[in-house]
Amino acid sequence: MIDLHTHTFFSDGALVPAEHLRRVEVLGYQAVAITDHADSSNLDFIIPRIVRAAKDLNPHSSTRLLPGIELTHVPPALIASLTRQARELGALVVVVHGETPVEPVIPGTNLAAIEAGVDVLSHPGFISEEEARLAADNGVMLEISGRKGHSLTNGHVARMALKVGAKLVVNADAHAPGDFLTAEMARKVALGAGLTSKEYDKIRADVQAFVKNL
Repeated sequence: MIDLHTHTFFSDGALVPAEHLRRVEVLGYQAVAITDHADSSNLDFIIPRIVRAAKDLNPHSSTRLLPGIELTHVPPALIASLTRQARELGALVVVVHGETPVEPVIPGTNLAAIEAGVDVLSHPGFISEEEARLAADNGVMLEISGRKGHSLTNGHVARMALKVGAKLVVNADAHAPGDFLTAEMARKVALGAGLTSKEYDKIRADVQAFVKNL
C-alpha cells in the first residue's frame, strides 16, 4: 500500500509526522507522502521540516516517508514556478489541488499543473479528455480520491484516464487517523470508480515503480 497524498498538522491535518508515519506502518504501508497544503507563503516552511522528519524517521520505520507538498488554490500562473521551488527545497512528490467539484478552485488549475509536470493532480473533478491526454504525455498521475466530496467525480476521472492512457493513483487525502485507507478499502475505492481488479493492480504497480525511482 502506497499513498501519495496525506496531511499533518503542518497544514490542516491532525498528527505530527512521527505518529502519522507510525499509523500507516501499522496498516502495512510501503510508503506514504506527506503533502501538506501550501502556497508561496509557507512552501519554504513546510518542506524542510518534512525533509527533516523523513531523515530522522525513515531509519526506524518499515514504511518510507516521502517529503512532499500540495499546492493548493494558488493562481495557475504560479504553479510552474512553485513546483520548481518545491523540488529545489527537497519535495519528492509535488501534488496540485485539482478542480474538485466541491471547492472553488480556479479554472485552469488542472491544465497548469499538468503543464508544470507535477507528480499528482489530486481530485481533478471534470477533467477534460484533452487535459487527461496531456497528463498521459507528461507522466502526471490523476487521482482517484478516497475523500468525501472529492470522490464524487472518481468515475469520470477513471474513464478519462483509461480512454487516453493516463496513469492513475488511489489516495486517501488523509487528514486524521480515521482517514487512512486500508488495502481493502483502497481497492473498493478503485472498483467503485469503475476500474477492474486488473486495472487496479496495474495502478499499484505503476505507483510502486514511481516510488522506487525516487
